[in-house]
Amino acid sequence: MSNRISDRRTPTAAEREALKVFRDTVKAPVSEHERAQQAFHANRERLKAERMARAAAAKQKPKA
Repeated sequence: MSNRISDRRTPTAAEREALKVFRDTVKAPVSEHERAQQAFHANRERLKAERMARAAAAKQKPKA
C-alpha cells in the first residue's frame, strides 16, 4: 500500500455525504465532569447577571 498522492482517489459525492452524516451523528459523549462544569459556569453567569442587576438598581435608588 502506497501513500503517494497520485495513488489516492477522491471520494465520490455519495461518499462525502455519508462521511458528513456519520461525522454529525458520532459526537463524543459529554463526560460527567464536562456536564458539571457547564452547569457550574451557567449558574455562575446567571448569578453574576442577578448581582449586576441588583447593583444597578441600588445605584438608581436614592438613599434617604
